[in-house]
Amino acid sequence: MARLAIAFQGEHGAYSEEAIFKHFGRDVKTVPAGTIHEVFNLTEAGAVDLGVVPVENSVEGSINETYDMLLASSLTVVGEVVLRVVHCLIALPAARLSDIRVVYSHPQALAQCRGFVTSMGLEPVVTYDTAGSVKMIKDERLRKAAAIAGERAAHIYGLKVLKKGIEDYSTNSTRFLIVSREDAKGDHGPDASRGGISRGSKTSLIFAVPHKPGSLYNALEVFARERINLTKIESRPTKERPWEYYFFVDFQGHRQDPKVIRVLSEMAKKTAFLKVLGSYPASKAARS
Repeated sequence: MARLAIAFQGEHGAYSEEAIFKHFGRDVKTVPAGTIHEVFNLTEAGAVDLGVVPVENSVEGSINETYDMLLASSLTVVGEVVLRVVHCLIALPAARLSDIRVVYSHPQALAQCRGFVTSMGLEPVVTYDTAGSVKMIKDERLRKAAAIAGERAAHIYGLKVLKKGIEDYSTNSTRFLIVSREDAKGDHGPDASRGGISRGSKTSLIFAVPHKPGSLYNALEVFARERINLTKIESRPTKERPWEYYFFVDFQGHRQDPKVIRVLSEMAKKTAFLKVLGSYPASKAARS
């Protein structure tokens, strides 16, 4: 039986690849992609079975490119992974901490280690990937530079960890979504006999409301009435019309639960646009 092929943004050793291994184990084929957009394209085209993309960080917030792609793409969200992110300062084997003048990494990683970078007087330089920064230092033999990435990236590229755990907050975690051409499978669906909601499931959707007073409240109050817990709400500009927004919502429950069916039916009447991204098993680390 062929191994699952799963696309991720970055080079081998990236945190997205770590999220794949955490969720699926090591018996998968991981496929690097240059951008989140490319992860979606590879998955849509059938070049891989699944894609794994970051959607939010507990410290620095949302990954806008992922939200924009969820709106534009036909893919379905079939799962989530929450990864505790431990950042390391990584350099050439002969380097010392006192040698380092410049630090390279993805903008999210640099932001999550802002306090450390500032305290060390390092010049931060943005790159497209954490592990890719480690690879660049190795390939270009940058003696006075270091990268911020995971410890596994140092092992992959044969470099040295100068300091581990340099993130500003010990709770630093990133949530990833698993995207697929097909709906989620498994036993996380509704327990119809109870007539309530599936606590082990989560549903994600996007909607827009008419541009008039009270329209957002009218769309969201149905969740309160049915006592359904919203776990995330995010707004993104529509881009076509200035100062109008799409709203991304995650909530507890499955779209086949009786209560959720009623909510989605009412929302369809109160919104100008509604797209259900998928119902999937909630990560234990993300449940509340």
